[in-house]
Amino acid sequence: MGKRITAALLAAALAAVSAATAARAGPLLDAAREAESKAAAGDAVGAYDTIRDAFGAFSMTLPFSVGKALFVTEKPKAYGAYAAKPDAVFKPGEVLITYVELIGLNWKPMGDGLEESSFSVDFEISEAGGKVLASQKKFGEFTFTGLKRNQEIFTHLTLDITGAEPGDYVLKYTINDNVSSHFTSFEQTFTVKEK
Repeated sequence: MGKRITAALLAAALAAVSAATAARAGPLLDAAREAESKAAAGDAVGAYDTIRDAFGAFSMTLPFSVGKALFVTEKPKAYGAYAAKPDAVFKPGEVLITYVELIGLNWKPMGDGLEESSFSVDFEISEAGGKVLASQKKFGEFTFTGLKRNQEIFTHLTLDITGAEPGDYVLKYTINDNVSSHFTSFEQTFTVKEK
Protein backbone atom coordinates (compact mmCIF):
# COMPACT_ATOMS: atom_id res chain seq x y z
CA MET A 1 0.00 0.00 0.00
CA GLY A 2 2.83 2.41 0.97
CA LYS A 3 4.61 1.80 -2.36
CA ARG A 4 1.41 2.53 -4.30
CA ILE A 5 0.91 5.83 -2.44
CA THR A 6 4.57 6.77 -3.04
CA ALA A 7 4.26 5.90 -6.73
CA ALA A 8 1.01 7.88 -6.99
CA LEU A 9 2.61 10.90 -5.28
CA LEU A 10 5.65 10.68 -7.54
CA ALA A 11 3.44 10.51 -10.63
CA ALA A 12 1.42 13.51 -9.40
CA ALA A 13 4.62 15.48 -8.73
CA LEU A 14 6.00 14.70 -12.19
CA ALA A 15 2.71 15.72 -13.78
CA ALA A 16 2.78 19.01 -11.85
CA VAL A 17 6.37 19.71 -12.91
CA SER A 18 5.54 18.89 -16.53
CA ALA A 19 2.50 21.17 -16.44
CA ALA A 20 4.54 23.99 -14.87
CA THR A 21 7.28 23.58 -17.49
CA ALA A 22 4.73 23.65 -20.31
CA ALA A 23 3.11 26.76 -18.81
CA ARG A 24 6.50 28.51 -18.73
CA ALA A 25 7.50 27.45 -22.23
CA GLY A 26 8.53 30.46 -24.23
CA PRO A 27 9.35 31.44 -27.79
CA LEU A 28 12.64 29.52 -27.79
CA LEU A 29 10.97 26.24 -26.85
CA ASP A 30 8.15 26.91 -29.32
CA ALA A 31 10.73 27.52 -32.06
CA ALA A 32 12.54 24.29 -31.15
CA ARG A 33 9.30 22.35 -31.54
CA GLU A 34 8.60 24.04 -34.86
CA ALA A 35 12.16 23.36 -36.05
CA GLU A 36 11.91 19.69 -35.07
CA SER A 37 8.64 19.45 -36.96
CA LYS A 38 10.20 21.00 -40.06
CA ALA A 39 13.24 18.74 -39.81
CA ALA A 40 11.02 15.65 -39.47
CA ALA A 41 9.18 16.80 -42.61
CA GLY A 42 12.49 17.02 -44.49
CA ASP A 43 12.81 20.82 -44.39
CA ALA A 44 16.35 21.14 -42.99
CA VAL A 45 16.79 24.73 -44.17
CA GLY A 46 13.48 25.80 -42.65
CA ALA A 47 14.37 24.07 -39.38
CA TYR A 48 17.75 25.81 -39.25
CA ASP A 49 16.26 29.23 -40.08
CA THR A 50 13.58 28.84 -37.39
CA ILE A 51 16.12 28.03 -34.67
CA ARG A 52 18.59 30.71 -35.78
CA ASP A 53 15.93 33.44 -35.84
CA ALA A 54 14.54 32.42 -32.45
CA PHE A 55 18.03 32.32 -30.95
CA GLY A 56 18.74 35.81 -32.34
CA ALA A 57 15.60 37.19 -30.68
CA PHE A 58 16.33 35.31 -27.43
CA SER A 59 19.92 36.55 -27.28
CA MET A 60 18.75 40.16 -27.21
CA THR A 61 16.94 39.39 -23.92
CA LEU A 62 20.20 38.31 -22.24
CA PRO A 63 22.38 40.74 -20.28
CA PHE A 64 25.07 42.23 -22.50
CA SER A 65 28.28 40.42 -21.57
CA VAL A 66 31.57 39.01 -22.75
CA GLY A 67 31.42 35.27 -23.36
CA LYS A 68 35.15 34.84 -23.86
CA ALA A 69 38.18 37.13 -23.73
CA LEU A 70 41.77 35.94 -23.95
CA PHE A 71 45.14 36.88 -25.31
CA VAL A 72 45.93 35.23 -28.64
CA THR A 73 49.12 34.85 -30.64
CA GLU A 74 47.75 36.16 -33.94
CA LYS A 75 44.68 37.73 -35.51
CA PRO A 76 41.78 35.23 -35.22
CA LYS A 77 40.62 33.65 -38.46
CA ALA A 78 36.92 33.42 -37.52
CA TYR A 79 34.57 32.99 -34.57
CA GLY A 80 36.10 30.31 -32.35
CA ALA A 81 39.14 30.04 -34.63
CA TYR A 82 42.02 31.47 -32.63
CA ALA A 83 45.38 30.45 -31.16
CA ALA A 84 45.38 31.15 -27.43
CA LYS A 85 48.56 32.64 -26.02
CA PRO A 86 49.93 30.15 -23.46
CA ASP A 87 50.73 32.91 -20.95
CA ALA A 88 50.25 36.65 -20.45
CA VAL A 89 53.94 37.50 -20.67
CA PHE A 90 55.03 39.83 -23.47
CA LYS A 91 58.39 40.90 -24.82
CA PRO A 92 59.11 44.65 -24.93
CA GLY A 93 57.43 46.01 -28.07
CA GLU A 94 55.23 42.94 -28.59
CA VAL A 95 51.60 43.83 -29.34
CA LEU A 96 48.72 42.57 -27.20
CA ILE A 97 46.01 40.85 -29.22
CA THR A 98 42.79 39.98 -27.40
CA TYR A 99 40.10 37.72 -28.86
CA VAL A 100 36.59 38.68 -27.63
CA GLU A 101 33.18 37.00 -28.04
CA LEU A 102 30.04 38.97 -27.18
CA ILE A 103 26.69 37.80 -25.81
CA GLY A 104 23.43 39.77 -25.83
CA LEU A 105 24.40 42.36 -28.43
CA ASN A 106 21.29 44.21 -29.63
CA TRP A 107 20.20 44.77 -33.20
CA LYS A 108 18.02 47.45 -34.76
CA PRO A 109 16.04 47.34 -38.01
CA MET A 110 17.51 49.46 -40.80
CA GLY A 111 14.82 48.97 -43.48
CA ASP A 112 14.72 46.64 -46.46
CA GLY A 113 15.02 43.68 -44.06
CA LEU A 114 18.46 44.74 -42.83
CA GLU A 115 19.46 44.63 -39.15
CA GLU A 116 22.41 46.44 -37.60
CA SER A 117 24.39 46.12 -34.40
CA SER A 118 27.30 48.27 -33.34
CA PHE A 119 29.60 48.66 -30.40
CA SER A 120 32.58 50.72 -29.33
CA VAL A 121 35.50 49.77 -27.11
CA ASP A 122 37.32 51.84 -24.48
CA PHE A 123 40.56 50.77 -22.83
CA GLU A 124 42.54 51.57 -19.71
CA ILE A 125 45.98 50.31 -18.68
CA SER A 126 46.99 50.46 -15.04
CA GLU A 127 49.96 49.48 -12.98
CA ALA A 128 49.34 46.47 -10.74
CA GLY A 129 48.90 48.97 -7.86
CA GLY A 130 46.01 50.74 -9.61
CA LYS A 131 47.59 53.89 -11.09
CA VAL A 132 46.12 54.51 -14.57
CA LEU A 133 48.90 54.93 -17.15
CA ALA A 134 46.89 55.23 -20.37
CA SER A 135 43.27 55.23 -21.48
CA GLN A 136 41.19 55.97 -24.54
CA LYS A 137 37.45 56.17 -25.19
CA LYS A 138 36.20 54.67 -28.46
CA PHE A 139 39.54 52.97 -29.05
CA GLY A 140 37.67 50.81 -31.55
CA GLU A 141 34.25 51.03 -33.23
CA PHE A 142 32.54 48.10 -34.95
CA THR A 143 29.32 47.83 -36.97
CA PHE A 144 27.67 44.71 -38.36
CA THR A 145 24.83 44.93 -40.89
CA GLY A 146 23.00 41.97 -42.37
CA LEU A 147 19.73 40.23 -43.06
CA LYS A 148 20.07 38.05 -39.94
CA ARG A 149 20.89 38.75 -36.29
CA ASN A 150 24.19 36.92 -36.32
CA GLN A 151 25.10 35.62 -32.86
CA GLU A 152 28.66 34.56 -33.60
CA ILE A 153 29.96 38.07 -33.04
CA PHE A 154 33.63 38.38 -32.19
CA THR A 155 36.39 40.87 -32.58
CA HIS A 156 40.06 41.13 -31.88
CA LEU A 157 41.59 44.12 -30.14
CA THR A 158 45.22 44.95 -30.85
CA LEU A 159 47.11 47.23 -28.50
CA ASP A 160 50.66 48.44 -29.04
CA ILE A 161 52.46 48.87 -25.72
CA THR A 162 55.84 49.90 -27.13
CA GLY A 163 57.78 51.75 -24.46
CA ALA A 164 56.12 50.04 -21.51
CA GLU A 165 58.58 49.35 -18.72
CA PRO A 166 59.07 45.76 -17.57
CA GLY A 167 56.50 44.88 -14.91
CA ASP A 168 52.93 43.81 -14.19
CA TYR A 169 49.92 45.60 -15.65
CA VAL A 170 46.13 45.44 -15.78
CA LEU A 171 44.32 46.03 -19.07
CA LYS A 172 40.62 46.89 -18.80
CA TYR A 173 38.38 46.94 -21.85
CA THR A 174 34.84 48.37 -21.73
CA ILE A 175 32.52 47.39 -24.56
CA ASN A 176 29.57 49.68 -25.25
CA ASP A 177 26.51 48.35 -27.10
CA ASN A 178 25.53 51.40 -29.16
CA VAL A 179 22.03 50.09 -29.85
CA SER A 180 20.96 49.34 -26.27
CA SER A 181 23.33 51.76 -24.48
CA HIS A 182 24.42 48.87 -22.23
CA PHE A 183 28.06 48.19 -21.50
CA THR A 184 30.24 45.45 -20.08
CA SER A 185 33.87 45.35 -18.98
CA PHE A 186 36.60 42.79 -18.48
CA GLU A 187 40.19 42.87 -17.28
CA GLN A 188 43.34 41.07 -18.37
CA THR A 189 46.51 41.06 -16.31
CA PHE A 190 49.79 40.86 -18.21
CA THR A 191 53.50 41.17 -17.69
CA VAL A 192 56.11 42.91 -19.81
CA LYS A 193 59.35 41.00 -19.28
CA GLU A 194 62.90 42.30 -19.21
CA LYS A 195 64.75 42.39 -22.54
